[in-house]
Amino acid sequence: MKVLMVEPGKSPYAAEIESGLKSLQAAVGGDIQAVYPYEDPVALICNDEGKLMGLPLNRALFDDDGHVYDIVSGNFLIVGLGEEDFTDLSPDLMEKYGEQFKYPEKFARIAGEIIAVKQPATNEHREKPMMHHSGPDL
Repeated sequence: MKVLMVEPGKSPYAAEIESGLKSLQAAVGGDIQAVYPYEDPVALICNDEGKLMGLPLNRALFDDDGHVYDIVSGNFLIVGLGEEDFTDLSPDLMEKYGEQFKYPEKFARIAGEIIAVKQPATNEHREKPMMHHSGPDL
């Protein structure tokens, strides 16, 4: 099954997992919870106890007014919705949600409101730049 994997602190990426409960549980590290915050035929699959387990905060979910109403903890997947089960995420929805979750987020409470601050995108496959050093060694 083709899914979009979103990990804390990383850019999302397309992944291929087996269909079925065990594969979904393995991807999110425990019992799953499916939520349906979007109009598109997609589900967000996350760890049902991610916050209780202290998994790292990942991405915010926003209401129609742009306010944070929830924060997903730990890894989550965006999957397609079939007639009775989860299915491949279509290429256009893969692109749409890849762009939506492109930037990792950090969270802060300011004046009683939680805000999500986008961070630079990371890519695990990109080589790290060489560090050049000039001057005395410390």
